[in-house]
Amino acid sequence: MGEARQHSIASEDAVLSVLDDGAESLPCVLLAHSIMADARMWAPQAAHLVKQGFRVLRLESRGHGRSTLGSTRLTIDRLARDVVTVLDTLGLDRAHYVGLSLGGMVGFALGQQHSVRLASLVICDARADSPPAFAQPWDARIAQAREQGMALLVQPTLERWFGSRLSDLDASSHASLRDSIAGTSVDGFIATARALQAFDYTAELHRMPSLSTLIVGESDGVLPDVMARLAAAMPFAQLVVIPSAGHLPNLDQPLLFNQALDQHFLRVAQ
Repeated sequence: MGEARQHSIASEDAVLSVLDDGAESLPCVLLAHSIMADARMWAPQAAHLVKQGFRVLRLESRGHGRSTLGSTRLTIDRLARDVVTVLDTLGLDRAHYVGLSLGGMVGFALGQQHSVRLASLVICDARADSPPAFAQPWDARIAQAREQGMALLVQPTLERWFGSRLSDLDASSHASLRDSIAGTSVDGFIATARALQAFDYTAELHRMPSLSTLIVGESDGVLPDVMARLAAAMPFAQLVVIPSAGHLPNLDQPLLFNQALDQHFLRVAQ
C-alpha cells in the first residue's frame, strides 16, 4: 500500500482530515475510530482491505488527529452528518461503514438517519445509548483533562482498552496510540466526551440496515452482553465475538478482526 492521499474537507465550521487509500474506482469502506484515537488506529485494516480490493477512507473525528473541532455543539448526530459530508465531497453515493467505539456509536446514527448512504454497516465495541454507568465516568476524565492535560489520560486509557494484554500490543500500535491520546486536543476530547454522555438510539434499532455485523472483544467488560442484545434487536444482524480481545480488537487481535471483516463482506456480496 502506497502513501495515502490526504483530504481536508470542510464540514460547516470544521475541517475534517481523511486519509484515502486504494484506487478511487473501487468499492469504498470508510473507517471511523474511537475517542482519543486517530486514523493510525486503522493501519492494519486499511492495508488488509486495500489488498482485498477496496478503496479505504480513514476519517478523523472532530478535534482528533488533523481534524479541527469547530464551534458548534458536538453530538453523535453531528458526527454522522460529517460522514455524509465526506461522502458528498468525494462524490460517493454510498460506502461500507466500519466504526469502533465512538465510531460505532456514530454508526447507529448513520444506520437510522442516513441508511441510504450505507452499502453495509459494521459496528465494533459500541453501545447504542448512554446510561448513567457509562456516562458518569466521563466527568472525572473531563476534569482531569481540563486541569492536567491529556498526557495523564494515556496510561489509564490504554489499560482500560487492553487490560492485561497491553504488554502484548505490538510496539508500533502502542506508540501510535500513546501519541494519539496525548495529542488529542483537550477541547476536542471534552466536546466528544460530552457527546458520549447524551445519546440514545435504542428505540429504533428495527430501522437499522439488514446488512449489519456487530463485532466485540470477548474481554471488553459488559459490551459482549450489550452487543448481543443489540444484535438481537436489529434485523438480520450478525454478532462476532473476538476471543482474547478487549476494547480495540482490531489491534488486540488484528488477524481475527480482519477475518471478521472478510466474512462480513462475503455476506454482503451474496
